[in-house]
Amino acid sequence: MQVREENTAIAQPSLSTAAYDYLLARLRSGIPGASERLVEADIANHLGVSRVPVRQALLQLVAEGYLVSTPRGYKVPTLTPQDVDDVFELRLLLEPRAAALAARDVTPTQLHQVDLATAEAQRAHEMNDAIGAFGAGRLFRDAWLAAVRNTRLASGIARYADQVALVRRMTLGDPQRRLAVIAGYRELRDAFARKDSVAAHDAMLRMVIAAQRDFAATVRNPVQS
Repeated sequence: MQVREENTAIAQPSLSTAAYDYLLARLRSGIPGASERLVEADIANHLGVSRVPVRQALLQLVAEGYLVSTPRGYKVPTLTPQDVDDVFELRLLLEPRAAALAARDVTPTQLHQVDLATAEAQRAHEMNDAIGAFGAGRLFRDAWLAAVRNTRLASGIARYADQVALVRRMTLGDPQRRLAVIAGYRELRDAFARKDSVAAHDAMLRMVIAAQRDFAATVRNPVQS
């Protein structure tokens, strides 16, 4: 009996981690929508696990700002324009510095991943696929963040970017904005290839400012994706 309890104690964190990874992947892809509720029992049944690891995963996502708890389950928080402005202010402080560090330390393998993500963004644009462009943007971000050795900085940036992911997806319905985003990817990629930290800093600063401007324009004139 003691051995069985010890095995359960060992297995439990891995189940919670698996549930967290599953839920985070869905959130990062824009699922669930703003009005959909995540119900602990439904998720546990889907994953074939008990409700305990699912509850742990959901509570972690609440603590990180991805979800909020409601009487009928968990949901994606509704961001006000001020919330979004606050996130962009943090991104303006963090991402240019991180890009400079990535330019210093990027490896050929990581640069290749940046190239693949840029090519995917171009393909999505040519197919007029706003959702595909959004996914390619997430791949691009993950690729360059992998070169940031400061893992706390990288994870913080990923978290804040994820929180305004729906905002970014809204802006990519406009082909001209998609082209501008891809141009920013290429400018940043070239700075990485040269290991030019100053150019990477400035390129990322321009990209975040443009993203913030795109959001403001989309709020005024919504674009159908």
